[in-house]
Amino acid sequence: MASLSAIKNKIRRIPEKPGVYQFYSKAGEVLYIGKAKNLKKRTSSYFGRISTISYKQQILVNKIHDLKYILVENETDALLLENNLIKEYKPRYNVLLKDDKTFPWICIKNEAFPRLYYTRKTVDDGSEYFGPYTSVMMIKTLFALIRQLYKLRTCNYILSQENISKKKFKRCLEYDLGNCMAPCEGLQNEEDYASSLKQIREILKGNLQQVINHLNQKMLQYAEVYEYEKAQLIKKKLEILDKFKAKSMIVNPGINNVDVFSIIDEPGFAFVNYMKLVSGAIVQAHNIEIIKRIEETAEDILVYTIYEIRSRLNSNSDEIIVPFKLDLTLHGVHFTVPVRGDKKKLLDLSVRNVNSFRIERMKVQESNKRKPFERHALESLKNKLRLKVIPNHIECIDISNIQGREAVASCVVFKSGRPCKSEYRHFNIRTVQGINDYASIAEIVRRRLRYFNDQQLKLPDVFVIDGGKGQLNAALKEINDAGMKDQTTCIGIAKRLEEIYVQGDPVPLYIEKNSPALKMIQRIRNEAHRFGISFHRAKRSKSMLMSELDQIKGIGTVTKNKLLLKVKDIDSVRTMQLTDLESIIGKRAGRILYEYLHINS
Repeated sequence: MASLSAIKNKIRRIPEKPGVYQFYSKAGEVLYIGKAKNLKKRTSSYFGRISTISYKQQILVNKIHDLKYILVENETDALLLENNLIKEYKPRYNVLLKDDKTFPWICIKNEAFPRLYYTRKTVDDGSEYFGPYTSVMMIKTLFALIRQLYKLRTCNYILSQENISKKKFKRCLEYDLGNCMAPCEGLQNEEDYASSLKQIREILKGNLQQVINHLNQKMLQYAEVYEYEKAQLIKKKLEILDKFKAKSMIVNPGINNVDVFSIIDEPGFAFVNYMKLVSGAIVQAHNIEIIKRIEETAEDILVYTIYEIRSRLNSNSDEIIVPFKLDLTLHGVHFTVPVRGDKKKLLDLSVRNVNSFRIERMKVQESNKRKPFERHALESLKNKLRLKVIPNHIECIDISNIQGREAVASCVVFKSGRPCKSEYRHFNIRTVQGINDYASIAEIVRRRLRYFNDQQLKLPDVFVIDGGKGQLNAALKEINDAGMKDQTTCIGIAKRLEEIYVQGDPVPLYIEKNSPALKMIQRIRNEAHRFGISFHRAKRSKSMLMSELDQIKGIGTVTKNKLLLKVKDIDSVRTMQLTDLESIIGKRAGRILYEYLHINS
């Protein structure tokens, strides 16, 4: 058992060299991990006068039972080792980055006539990956630009020369739309396709000017040999690139391959903004909220965040712009603290971004303080269902039908105990005929699981199925068949007695009527029912309108579709004036419909 004096004796023997130190509790738990240029000086600072350390640091020191350290060659190695150890042990008193995102990458697939797509998983199969990107919107913008400039295939055919020569494939609609040059039928060779990919790689690296120079040269070559149509096509590409460049240009294009970091430091929290610039354009931007555990300094937090973000985003920038001087050395990297000029404008922009992020997070925290019921209900639900985590993401699936007709399903999403209406979804039942709630539930769960898998998203903490044991078993079978039973929890709620059915328990769970957990489940179930009924009514109304219109001679399919875009049901049509009908479906059809409805009313 190491006493305080024993720890101080150990510190006296620590060399004055760079390394990583670890504080341990009496139970052997890693309390804190830190790095230092001078291990002896840094570790001894924790055990000096009480007046020189913060209250939170005093709490940490009182729990320290042992100290271990690892020597390294330089500060960069210390940063790397500290980062890896923190990820492995997750010490209680180290800063917590409230950011567990898996960033997306753009992939050029290793195959003949390579496809281009984005993914959150990287596979070591020889494919090229660009990124990661901090924003899916940035990826979509790049994809839109690339699709305007180049004709790439989107199919997943194996386009080997043997398959092409045997004419195994037929060109699809993408060819007719002008989005693909049909390499599947040999209408485009690999050399031409590879030339497009070479330019795409430069765009993904941010080297727009290099692509522009190449296209300018090619346009002049075509013009010299009087191939003006080809030259005009390239000119259009150059105009698209110029517009994109103008939109993304922020400062002097001479500022190239630069990272920018800014920080707002507050008691208990810190907020950091990161921007990456290539040729004067911002190509990446990201904000992080950090929870402080022992009142770390802004410098310590920024050093840790710089290394963490650069390693996660694979940044190789040789210059980093920061708001103040840092006691940090990275091989091949120059730190700049600007006081004027374009670089200072960049730093100011980063500060505005991080301040906007801070205000947004503060509003969320203030809003959470006003939502004690949701927090209490979710904690209660966690305990009642014996979950490992608080169920912040819950989805409920409900089936609606009347006499087996117009069967539809609804899926509502609750996050942090509140409805997230932008993620609500309606479903038409595709594979089930007649009344079969079990099969309908199975279909919708299967489709929902496929969506999460395709988008590489984390499954909800809880799926709520509106129904009893049979409906729950149908859902569980789909979850088990998909190999996802360990990734989510699924429960069923029966309407009559509000019984809760859980996996593996034949006896239903009865939760007290006044329990916040039951009220939360009921609220989610009722919202799914309301959402499903509204969709069902809309479908029935349109079906009845279509049925009524089918009886009218002179009203064709096109006219009916035009009408359906504007009105919901036949009663709404009856109240419309002749001029209103004529403005929607034309004078002739409008008069026919108006006379029919008023004669038959």
